[in-house]
Amino acid sequence: MQAFPLALMAFVFYLAAASWQALTLLRRVPPRNLLVRGLGGLAVALHLIVSIGLLMADGSLLPGFSTSAVLITGLAGLLLLVLSMFKPVLNIAAALFPFSGLVLLLGTEMPTPASTNGMTPGIALHAASSALAFAVLAIAALQAVLVGIQNKALKHHRIRGVVQALPPLTTMERVLFEMIWVGMGLLTLAIGSGIIFLDDMFAQHLVHKTVLSLLAWLVFATLLICHHRLGWRGMRAVHWTLGGYIVLLLAYFGSKFVLEVLLTAN
Repeated sequence: MQAFPLALMAFVFYLAAASWQALTLLRRVPPRNLLVRGLGGLAVALHLIVSIGLLMADGSLLPGFSTSAVLITGLAGLLLLVLSMFKPVLNIAAALFPFSGLVLLLGTEMPTPASTNGMTPGIALHAASSALAFAVLAIAALQAVLVGIQNKALKHHRIRGVVQALPPLTTMERVLFEMIWVGMGLLTLAIGSGIIFLDDMFAQHLVHKTVLSLLAWLVFATLLICHHRLGWRGMRAVHWTLGGYIVLLLAYFGSKFVLEVLLTAN
């Protein structure tokens, strides 16, 4: 399979969809959700085709650094399109789609070592739940950025431009916490299945990944508990969401980057 031409086509579709949504946010063009979903859907379809090819080349359900990045961003794009049919989250496409396209282009040109883990049902459950958790929480992190922009703008009484194009702040925050709840459930499943089914979950080269994943889980759990008990919202919720996602980012990709890119280069 010639991955790069497909990746380039996907990037063009991603960029077209993101550009229209960005212009919608800036109130330069009218909303065209069907157009954005259509262009985004074509991009995601090509993205997933390339992802499947890279997974087959890796020969494992626990792929390398670049393949994981390509798979996660494609999955995040797909989840966003599906979620946008039920929740007002399509604005996230303005940031997610160009990033996904760039990762796809780079990922097709950066082959990484394949994992030696077998494709057992337990490992498949761990891999799938990990990817889904990371993708859902990535969308939540971008939603948190929009909530932060909206919150600061309203505090300074700036209601034009991007803020005017967004749903009400209460709706934005409700959707944010709904996504965090879903992401937390998937992250719990990923950690639990990893402990049960991965023999080397606490091996030396994975211990930092395990510790960081548990730390991210604690950050999100604290946020959800304090939101329910103490009413945490606004910028505090934004900061905790982004902090938890940064920890999860380090857990998911940090070890892969060090083991497969830095150590391999040396």
